[in-house]
Amino acid sequence: MDPIYEFGLNMTRYLQETFPQLEGFFTFISTLGREEFYLSLFPLIYWCIHKTIGKLFAYVFLITNALNPLFKFGFRGPRPFWLDPSLELWEETSYGVPSGHVQLATVTYLFLAGWIRRWWAWVLAFVMIILMAISRIFLGSHFPHDAVVGLFIAILVLLGFVAWQRTYAKGFEKRILGQKLMVAITVPVVYAMIFGVVSLLIGEPDMSVEWAEYIPAAELAGKEGAATAVGMLLGAGIGLIFEGSRIRFRVDGKIWLRTVRYIVGLAVTLLLWAGLKEIFPEDPLWLAMVLRVLRYFIVALWITYYAPWTFVKIKLAEADPEPGIDLKIS
Repeated sequence: MDPIYEFGLNMTRYLQETFPQLEGFFTFISTLGREEFYLSLFPLIYWCIHKTIGKLFAYVFLITNALNPLFKFGFRGPRPFWLDPSLELWEETSYGVPSGHVQLATVTYLFLAGWIRRWWAWVLAFVMIILMAISRIFLGSHFPHDAVVGLFIAILVLLGFVAWQRTYAKGFEKRILGQKLMVAITVPVVYAMIFGVVSLLIGEPDMSVEWAEYIPAAELAGKEGAATAVGMLLGAGIGLIFEGSRIRFRVDGKIWLRTVRYIVGLAVTLLLWAGLKEIFPEDPLWLAMVLRVLRYFIVALWITYYAPWTFVKIKLAEADPEPGIDLKIS
């Protein structure tokens, strides 16, 4: 066996055998990396706390979320419990490297710490990232190098985001609506093309490995992850751009208004997310992938555009007036 895999297996065995009482705690930590958590977190920021920060968080998070299935599919790395089933304390079907939980946690907590700019926020961010990495190793879902690669990719994304904000963001904001929409549509299209090219280049998976029984489900999970990324990028990109030009809702207001706004918006979000999953068929595969893109497109468009529109219409939020043209003749 590869020494790097043996090292990871031994680390997971040590953690599970030495600290069995921490299984519940680390299961909770890993739960904070599930899709449902982020579907709840982003609307909270965007609808109720700080709209601009919410928009920026959406962009950096969705780019990170799109890169994870791309790298997983490209690396095709196993998970610890694929090599030793006795280590499985958390069910996963996708490939192992990089760790999506660590990658998304790193982007999320460092981004929020950079926004808050308080020492305790940075301490909390680093603690949460470390705990997330340990939880994935403890539960037998990831090798240590999976977590390291996820951390590395997340840091690169954050550095790229900072460079974009300092160099190109102001110029992009001044572009006309059509140009912004072109970018919003081009990004997920290019991503889908890259995923397709990677699939062709790496070819079929090696079914001679000892963990071959997990490969079919992992291949499907990779395609589903890419479809999710395309739908979210497209829906959020279009929604955020149109919201800024058509709705311009404001997040301020009394606490009870923000609370009701969040409850109503999140209820519809979860209804769309879970309801469409039940309605859309899983076969044939090509149709399932198209409908998955559509499902996440609708969810993202609701969060970024139609929810704010609804809030303004039912008086749960105010809206800034449409920018006018001030002509003066002297």
